[in-house]
Amino acid sequence: MRLISFEHQGTASWGLLDGARVIDAGPLASRFGATLKEALQKDTLSDLGGWAATADAALQLANVNLLPVIPDPQKILCVGINYLSHVQETGREVPKHPMIFTRWADSQTGHEGHIVRPNVSEKLDFEGELAVVIGKRARHVKQADALQHVAGYACYNDGTVRDWQKHTIQFTPGKNFPATGGFGPCLVTPDEVGDPSSLKLITRLNGAIVQEAFTNDLIFDVARLIEYCSVFTELLPGDVIITGTTGGVGAFRDPPLWMKPGDVVEVEISRVGTLRNIVVDELL
Repeated sequence: MRLISFEHQGTASWGLLDGARVIDAGPLASRFGATLKEALQKDTLSDLGGWAATADAALQLANVNLLPVIPDPQKILCVGINYLSHVQETGREVPKHPMIFTRWADSQTGHEGHIVRPNVSEKLDFEGELAVVIGKRARHVKQADALQHVAGYACYNDGTVRDWQKHTIQFTPGKNFPATGGFGPCLVTPDEVGDPSSLKLITRLNGAIVQEAFTNDLIFDVARLIEYCSVFTELLPGDVIITGTTGGVGAFRDPPLWMKPGDVVEVEISRVGTLRNIVVDELL
């Protein structure tokens, strides 16, 4: 299944994406949940497909505004320096443990939404990544069992304000400006994605490929990340793990390549989809 969070005529909802059709699950909130996160918490997705097959009414995708896949995650855990190609371009040593930092929910925007360049910086960078959405509570999970806790996968652009990221050794300021992280277009369930270590990731800026890699280049794969994170925190349905970016980011190019207003940035992941955002300047 392909699941989305969206807004239609000013009302937020969620549902199933079927080509250009959107099966709105919102009217049956008491059965499935009022949001996609709540549906994951209630564990109702297994019933959604059967209902959607018989649903009479549907919205058109062109008539809805896509929100971040999970607009209100309790946790967004991001992984830094997790592709060998990115380690090589940064000149760092290969990490012995995952490098974890956090994002906040209001730092996200949905598919076709605006990525906002803050007025305090011109060093807004792109980072195409695979996002993992947790579907079942995970605490002290073993790597061999970790993928059983995945609800699905999505594309993510971990947009980064580089100068603010580098103010100190802590990443938080550069990763949490409002609407800098693209998340979408949809959550794709594991049965459609298959092995998350055999996906191709491409980031395009104005149509030109700026990042290209396979997820088998990850230093810590999805299962290892879930195992590690579930030790120091309780992973809950709707929580998001952003698995890291590959080489080719703008900061390590000569000259550096920064996103600017009017740019179109896309993150495409095989069997998952393509996330598209337009960069705009912050308006105060």
